[in-house]
Amino acid sequence: MRCIKILFVCQGNTCRSPMAETIMKSYCRELELSWIIDSAALRSWNVGRCPDERCLKIFEENHLSTEHYARMLNWEDFQTFDYIICMDESNVNELKAMSQMVGETCKAQVQHLALYLFDKDEKMIKDPFCTFGLNGFRRTFDQISCCCRRLLIVIHYCEHHAFRLVWNSICKYLSLPTFLNPKPETNSTDL
Repeated sequence: MRCIKILFVCQGNTCRSPMAETIMKSYCRELELSWIIDSAALRSWNVGRCPDERCLKIFEENHLSTEHYARMLNWEDFQTFDYIICMDESNVNELKAMSQMVGETCKAQVQHLALYLFDKDEKMIKDPFCTFGLNGFRRTFDQISCCCRRLLIVIHYCEHHAFRLVWNSICKYLSLPTFLNPKPETNSTDL
């Protein structure tokens, strides 16, 4: 199985992208997937800092932890990662422009994490940084958790043709509705 490399990106790499990194790493650990997961910033404001203190409290509430320190996105990331996943439309536009500048050596697919939200009226992963207390962070954590589950399924499905061997355990783990289960193959003699 190919080692998938995912980079989550937001403006400052202090709330949303480290949340996505930590959540996806926890899913990969539980499913024994040896994917490489990281996160980075589009701006240098927080380089070298831990995630926001409120973000760390939400991790603690959910029995998660991180050793991540904010870093800047760099050109090599477009050549190293399979997927660069961002949090809002302005991130998408900036990343797509950067990927075009990288040119033919760009390996990464740029995607918007909000594409994986259940509520299609929501267009972005909300930035909780300017909110008071923990409720905004809890809401963002829930959004990202939902999206990371669905993203994991989509990537696994797209990347591995022999996905049926692990599909049932992934569906059970992620509590996916039964309509997402692939139909069993039938022999023509069974018809």
